[in-house]
Amino acid sequence: MTGPVIAADVDDLVRRFVRPDDHLHLAATHSRPNALGYALCRVFGDRARFTVSTTGYHSSAHALTLAGGVAKVVAGFLGDTYPSPRPNPLYERVADGVPFTFEPWSLLSYNQRLIAGATGAPYAVTGSLSGTDLLTGKGDDVLLVPDPDRPGEQLTLVRAMRPDLTLVHGVCADEDGNIAMVPPLGEGAWAAYAAKRGVIASVERIVTAEELRAIPDRVVIPGQRVLGLCEAPLGAHPQALRTAGLAGVPGYLDDYAFLEEIVDRCRAEERGADWYREWVLEPGSHAGYLAKLGEERRRRLTDGEPSWQTGRPAPAAARTAVEPLADPAAPEARSAASAVAEAAPSRMERLIVLGARAVVERVREGGYDTLLAGIGSSHLAAWLAAEQLRQGGHRVKVMAELGLYGFAPQQGDVFLFSLRHAAAAEQLSGIPEILGGMVAANPRALGVLAAAEIDESGTINTSMTADGRWLTGSGGANDIAASADCVVIATASRWRYVPKVAYRTSRGDRVREVVSQFGRFRRDEDGGAFRLATWLGPDEAPAAGPDDPDAMEREARAAVAASTGWSATVTGVSAEKPVTAEELRLLRTLDPEGRYR
Repeated sequence: MTGPVIAADVDDLVRRFVRPDDHLHLAATHSRPNALGYALCRVFGDRARFTVSTTGYHSSAHALTLAGGVAKVVAGFLGDTYPSPRPNPLYERVADGVPFTFEPWSLLSYNQRLIAGATGAPYAVTGSLSGTDLLTGKGDDVLLVPDPDRPGEQLTLVRAMRPDLTLVHGVCADEDGNIAMVPPLGEGAWAAYAAKRGVIASVERIVTAEELRAIPDRVVIPGQRVLGLCEAPLGAHPQALRTAGLAGVPGYLDDYAFLEEIVDRCRAEERGADWYREWVLEPGSHAGYLAKLGEERRRRLTDGEPSWQTGRPAPAAARTAVEPLADPAAPEARSAASAVAEAAPSRMERLIVLGARAVVERVREGGYDTLLAGIGSSHLAAWLAAEQLRQGGHRVKVMAELGLYGFAPQQGDVFLFSLRHAAAAEQLSGIPEILGGMVAANPRALGVLAAAEIDESGTINTSMTADGRWLTGSGGANDIAASADCVVIATASRWRYVPKVAYRTSRGDRVREVVSQFGRFRRDEDGGAFRLATWLGPDEAPAAGPDDPDAMEREARAAVAASTGWSATVTGVSAEKPVTAEELRLLRTLDPEGRYR
């Protein structure tokens, strides 16, 4: 058996192995093969008709869209994730096939398809998708069959996914093609095994076989699956790469400024075309891309051995990717901090605080011991609740769907999927372990979700507006809502709290509570209609309190009528206490930059 081809660079690797009509899988392991993605653009441009599958199509993946060579995308998320989840205007009309055909899945069902492909099974059984519109438009890739153990019930089968090639970025590899990575591993190695032809990989460094034999437990993809590889330092940029110091390879942080630049320029008049020219085409190669990033920016991303790599306390310089922190002792910093601390809570902060209160109560009364939150205000509410519970002597494990369990959010970094949080995790694993083992198979898990739309049945839409504009998709929300009790955190408005959602992304039968900025809607454990159970009056006007229940009920009923499209009853409503200084302090400690303010 001959070893893999060692290519000169990512462009050379793509030229050697990729065909213009391939189904290419971009592995999310937690990092992404972004250098290889840019190489696809330079080598093929609009001369390809790729099918691209990946867990989430965002950030640097937009370059493939701008190149014009993608015919179809299969993913669990389509949009942007940083600084907060949001639609990307490039995909506004994707439901009409512009700029490509899009096939949306939930994150776990998507991974179950890869596992089936990797293990030689024709189908996988999933507990997700049922009762939602994610079942539609997939032909025989989804089958509903009678459940032999439950007469009258159905099982959902999803067809195995087997891409032609899987593209991977790893920490290091030897010349035999064995690729080492460290957790969290996102989708793991399943796509490498599922690929029909095999894997092409970029790595930070090619090492000797002897070096890799010393760490066989870190080899995630065996060389037998690898067709070719090359070195590509910072090959996952602008996403992070955790290395745990394997073979002396330094890891690096998410480049938040770069991620935000992609978002901003895709929203600008040129819809990202100028960014694509500047960062993908004009550099001409990965070496040119690194040169354009510049030595100082690269140094800041990889500086030292920050805590997210090793577990040791992070130096101040490692707390931000590209901008230095202000000196907290400086007068201007103290003044700014004081002004923030004294500011009244915003509508979003009220929402997050009320959401945290709901989660705290649910955990204490319902016996839940693990929290899995969707990205957005929901994960800030879960983080805040976990800290409040910890201070009260009640520990609950916080999880992130890409593979983090029992982690403590790192102060100042509000990105749910930041690898900084890995430093304070009890376990680092992957999507199947979290969404499968710790949610679907765990009756004590509580989901904390956000919603673009939610109706009176609790059904959630994060996929498409009523006029057909694409939002973002499910991610792991469909999987969470299918198997766990849930609290939904969503700012109330008539276009968000609707009589019936335009698209059923996540089912609502396990939604126990819906939290708005003015109160919490609850329903009985056996289902039924939601009612407004608590009320927090507006800060800008004196609110009626418990001493005047009739006036409080009138205010609450008026708020429901003005700010929702629901017919929820408002009887026996109880007063929420005002947002406290301590609640605000804890929240603003988690989010000092006010990303969710």
